[in-house]
Amino acid sequence: MNISELLAGLQGQRDKTTARAGELRDQIDHLTAALAETEARLVDLATTRKIIAERIPPGAEPDPPETNTAYQAIVNAFNQHPGQAFRARELHELLGMPTDEATVNVTRSRLGRLVRQGFLTQPGRGRYQKRT
Repeated sequence: MNISELLAGLQGQRDKTTARAGELRDQIDHLTAALAETEARLVDLATTRKIIAERIPPGAEPDPPETNTAYQAIVNAFNQHPGQAFRARELHELLGMPTDEATVNVTRSRLGRLVRQGFLTQPGRGRYQKRT
């Protein structure tokens, strides 16, 4: 095999890998958009439920409490403490969630999504607060 054939083979591999990277980027963009839409829908549903629950006449039996998703628990914590800024680990301690690094990193990712969606702000590095 001469150098020209070797270089042509490498170029072919590079072209295939570049195309695959483009396909993966497209999939990531699609999944990110779908996730944002789904999370926004969850927030809309929680808001709708809250509004309807407020309209229940006094003395009426409320529905049994629903189980909270992690996002609902996070949003509820910020709603209960609207002026307070939290770090991800502090939020875990407040919510009684595990404080191992992997779990806290997942929450950091969730907090970042809530910032991008406009529900939270970042008043400082690593700190999150409800948007007012």
